[in-house]
Amino acid sequence: QQRRLGSTAKNPRWAIAYKFEAEKAQTLLKDIVLQVGRTGTVTPVAVLDPVRVAGSTISRSTLHNQDEIRRKDIRVGDTVIIEKGGDVIPKVVGVVKEKRPAGTKPFIFPDRCPVCNSPLHREEGEVAVRCENLRCPAQLRRRIQHFASRTAMDIEGLGEAVVNQLVENGLVHDYADLYYLKTDQLIPLERMAEKSADNLISAIQASKSRPLDRLIFALGIRHVGSNAARVLAAQFGSLDRLMAAPVEELECINEIGPTIAASVVRFFANPENQRVIEKLKRAGVGVQIEKEEKPARRKVFEGKTVVLTGTLRNYTREEAGELIRELGGRVASSVSKKTDLVVVGESPGSKYQRALQLGIPTLNENEFLATVAESEKQP
Repeated sequence: QQRRLGSTAKNPRWAIAYKFEAEKAQTLLKDIVLQVGRTGTVTPVAVLDPVRVAGSTISRSTLHNQDEIRRKDIRVGDTVIIEKGGDVIPKVVGVVKEKRPAGTKPFIFPDRCPVCNSPLHREEGEVAVRCENLRCPAQLRRRIQHFASRTAMDIEGLGEAVVNQLVENGLVHDYADLYYLKTDQLIPLERMAEKSADNLISAIQASKSRPLDRLIFALGIRHVGSNAARVLAAQFGSLDRLMAAPVEELECINEIGPTIAASVVRFFANPENQRVIEKLKRAGVGVQIEKEEKPARRKVFEGKTVVLTGTLRNYTREEAGELIRELGGRVASSVSKKTDLVVVGESPGSKYQRALQLGIPTLNENEFLATVAESEKQP
């Protein structure tokens, strides 16, 4: 019977675990404070009279979100019941209504960020409330790291340790400030000699010429990944045109649905975000596609969904993907029945085996190069 029932990746389906009931304790909820996470999510936290539960003293506990507070009717001044989820994470599981003092009021979630005072936003169908201000100090480190990452503006040498020092020393207040840094400001930083400071300044300056889609992705607009950024860059050709686009126009673009459209419009409507983008422009960051006179090429991958697997000798994965898109194809990350073609490099992974199982055509690197060469022939 056990063999017939089998197992999931983690547990046998034929077994049941009986657990002891979690230890509970009562304590006073003295306050509800709000924390802003690295991605802008605003989380309510209960400040408690310290109480001993399951071997440790608990003085704070997450309240998750405003819906949870409303559902449990949690108020400042209440006596609440605390337990540890999985004997690890403290949580408020209920309120002792009989001990509620007179005059307590329901907690009202604010409509502005407790850190930067920008308007908060909650998307329809979600419980999370977010601050979308680029200059919000609570999010600054994470936003700069994303901006400088390899698939965004690709600023070599601007890792987590350097970003932390730049923020802690007040040298940057948003990612546009990176382009106004000077070598003599960087030299005093830990492990930053003159040569490494010069190299970082050079890398920052070099990033000004990144393609428009990289910049759009680097801005950190919610729901806009690298593929959506490419679609938007190709559609509008400049950041100014994208910023001026109404939600109705965005929704009509293939691969840009209502969620992404609304997020883009809301991002560019924020006055703080507009100021940061103006700073990027003044610094000389490229905000439009440079028109190049290129000979016409045949769209040899027109309408095809292509997956890359393994290591190519002549291209990085990103370069091969860009080339496929330039020649009319769409690059996917996984193999499915909708895949038209798989390009196979050295040491391919499970995608290659999946392609063989589904009978999907494959190209080795030489065949891929030959196909690309076909595009050079005049249409």
